Amino acid sequence: MRAYVSRGQLSSERAPGGRGSTFDAKEVDALARRGGRREPHSAGAGGELTFRTALTLIDKDRYYYRGVDAVELATAYGFEEVAEWVWTGQLTHGPRFTAPPRFLDAARLAVGALPAHSGAMDRLRAAAVAVSAADPLRFDLDPAAVLGCGRMLIPTLVGALPTVGAEHRGEGRLAWQLWRRLTSLAPDEQSIRLLDTALALLIDHDLAASTLAVRVAASARAHPYAVVSAGLGALEGPLHGAASGLAHRTLAEVLERGGAAPVVADHLRSGRRVPGLGHRLYPGEDPRAQALFALLDAIPEARDALAAARDVIDTTARHTTLHANVDLALAVMSVAFKMPAEAGETVFAVARTAGWIAHALEEYAERPLRMRPSGHYIGPRPPRPLPV
Repeated sequence: MRAYVSRGQLSSERAPGGRGSTFDAKEVDALARRGGRREPHSAGAGGELTFRTALTLIDKDRYYYRGVDAVELATAYGFEEVAEWVWTGQLTHGPRFTAPPRFLDAARLAVGALPAHSGAMDRLRAAAVAVSAADPLRFDLDPAAVLGCGRMLIPTLVGALPTVGAEHRGEGRLAWQLWRRLTSLAPDEQSIRLLDTALALLIDHDLAASTLAVRVAASARAHPYAVVSAGLGALEGPLHGAASGLAHRTLAEVLERGGAAPVVADHLRSGRRVPGLGHRLYPGEDPRAQALFALLDAIPEARDALAAARDVIDTTARHTTLHANVDLALAVMSVAFKMPAEAGETVFAVARTAGWIAHALEEYAERPLRMRPSGHYIGPRPPRPLPV
């Protein structure tokens, strides 16, 4: 209680006789309600950390953005429109995200200075830091400023990636811009719709590891660029964003060896999980994978990669019941259109940046530094002699 008094959150009076202090019951009750509303807490048998959020609900093999089925949103509207919905709860028709030239120049300069072997995630992280340094107003955490940052940062990250394809007529839309940075193959409306839908489906997915990192950074009032950098750092782990690259390599090997059986057998023999299968939040098939497979079914170029994915699913089903997840669907897209293995991770990072901005907006509205867990010390008990 004394800590709350020192912060000005409670008032106290000395108890009669000078023994202890008394507190206003109404102030204590108000503080308890405020703390219960704002503080993360542990719940469930596993003691998982939980947060109040109005962004994404995952329930019964479906997930929802602000109460609306995310798959329906992603198949009806483009990435920019769905991002605006997640950010504001309002549908804006035909929004266009643009990269200011001075920020784009800074990002490209930083990316251009990286070693030639650098991957897309290296470039995205470097671009985010460079744009941050170029923005003297980056610490403006007003919601309108944060939203403006999101609308500018996402196309800047994409624009900083090297191009491998020619410019196309739909260059104003983010999916068209990203396409020419993933493959030299010319797109059509079907393939762009596939990529656009994938971006929209991947905007948010509750408190994934990278999103938790974002919430912690935002709680410390890190600016939006630093928040996104925290997300990009966590995303690069092999158990998170890089999973689609492993699935890409698996499908490529299935196509090379003429079937899934020997590839799945190698995974089983070495004790590795087969990439692209299973998701801890979905007992059935990942709804994001279902939506993308439905689009891939109608694209002739995806026929062989899609058949390889189904072969992997069927072969694995002889041993265990694991359904396809979104990483496998992204791998089908990247293999079918001759994209690099890291293409799925790139799509994931660009799309999830919008979700990170949404979570930053939520966290900025909370009490700062509310996520301060206590360590459980297991080292030698002090005092110990000074080491020599």
